[in-house]
Amino acid sequence: MNDEELTADGNWCPDCGEPRGACRCPAGNAIGIPVDRSKRCMLSGAPETPDHREIDPATGMQKDYVVLCPEERAKGFVRPVRRSYKHLTCGSVTTMVLALAETYARDPGFYSGTMCVHCRAHFPLDQFVWAGTSEQLGT
Repeated sequence: MNDEELTADGNWCPDCGEPRGACRCPAGNAIGIPVDRSKRCMLSGAPETPDHREIDPATGMQKDYVVLCPEERAKGFVRPVRRSYKHLTCGSVTTMVLALAETYARDPGFYSGTMCVHCRAHFPLDQFVWAGTSEQLGT
């Protein structure tokens, strides 16, 4: 599923492209639902543990990743759900699983860094833009 398919569900304002809960257009809906960051879980479904940040040397990925729980993500998004981003340093594009993408869309400031699959390492968000845009991750 591509990024366009993820946003073609009718929950986005046809005038400005923002989610209906965040836009201020007459066609949208100005009611926003605050994010509850205490509603966190692990991508795997396991309880959050301090060792989830251990890095697998073969992939460079963490043991597990924190996301907003499904019920929190289901409250709506303030940004489009986009799964792919580009590392400005190496030019490589990384595609993430849907739960991570939805966490970014629900709360763009939730993460402080992300992983580049080409470099096999994590970096601050200011080194990445959403694929096909100049928009920095986390904004």
